[in-house]
Amino acid sequence: MDFVPLIDTIGEPQTLALAGLALGTAFGIVLERSEFCTRSAVLEAVSGNGLKFLPMWMLAFATAMIGVQLLLLTGQIDVSETRFFSTPQSLSGAAVGGGLFGIGMILARGCASRLIVLGASGNLRAIFTVAILAGTSWATYQGPLVPLRNYLAGLWSTGTLGTNDLANLTGFDHTGLAIGLITLSIAIIVSLTKRVAIWHYLAGALVGALIVAGWAISYALSTQVFDPIQAESLSYMRPLANSVNYAANGAAESYLSMDVGIISGTILGAFAASVVFRGFKLKGFSEPGTPHVLRYVCGGILMGFGGILAVGCTIGAGLTGTSVLAVNSLVALTAILGWGALTSVLIERISLKPKVAASLATAE
Repeated sequence: MDFVPLIDTIGEPQTLALAGLALGTAFGIVLERSEFCTRSAVLEAVSGNGLKFLPMWMLAFATAMIGVQLLLLTGQIDVSETRFFSTPQSLSGAAVGGGLFGIGMILARGCASRLIVLGASGNLRAIFTVAILAGTSWATYQGPLVPLRNYLAGLWSTGTLGTNDLANLTGFDHTGLAIGLITLSIAIIVSLTKRVAIWHYLAGALVGALIVAGWAISYALSTQVFDPIQAESLSYMRPLANSVNYAANGAAESYLSMDVGIISGTILGAFAASVVFRGFKLKGFSEPGTPHVLRYVCGGILMGFGGILAVGCTIGAGLTGTSVLAVNSLVALTAILGWGALTSVLIERISLKPKVAASLATAE
């Protein structure tokens, strides 16, 4: 991919933002149409009901893992200088932050990316929660919560392991392919057993394919821009913080980046899809069955702080980071899923609502 002509025409910041906009728009459309949601996958895993979102999530994970690993093995991309591997990464931050994010995801009834999509589709509860999440992520990324973040992140790092690359730890270059193929096999078996609709196969594969595309595009850009950038695929925590910076500084060009494009594109794609397919609908806190507003507040705060501490959310760590076998991302994903599952079980037990109704509720 040659971006030099475009860079010469509109400039580096604009090209980066445009690339992020294209990726984010495609991602927003797919997520809005498929209702792809990690929280819903966790609820299905815990309850055993439905089994639509879980195989979809597994297909996305497998597609991202296999696709990115093939890019690495064939030399199409190089991630050695990315944030995942250029310096030691925090394992304590991944474990604690991932756990907090998982709890927050259940409380807020959706992770960062899902809430952005819901907000763009008219869900006022999601917009409210994303605003809290974005503010907390900024405060944790470069605001008053930085000292606490640094303390927790400094407790344990991959420096004690000598590497953040799982393949190096196992000594097997095809570790990622093996994980991806095993996950893909399980997802296909579950899908066939439960007769999952073909659209959910395609949706999961598309989500994973966009992670692969994000790595390929950002790596190409990193080799062609004058001001150095690190290759990375889709994520939502740091991009939210950087989008706050961009807006707070009057949309100054110096704050324009791929991150800003990803957030803007996701909103645009989800909004367009919800309007075209008549899914746009205003939903507030007054609707029956809606939890107390403080639950959303707590969820947004926990995800904002936890996501930055873990250096990733269900997308940034769960798909982008794990696809390159970053150990800290694998730890973060495990913590997100584990604490998310535990929180959902605890909420079920203390809830006065019928169990089936609570278990089958999608992210909202």
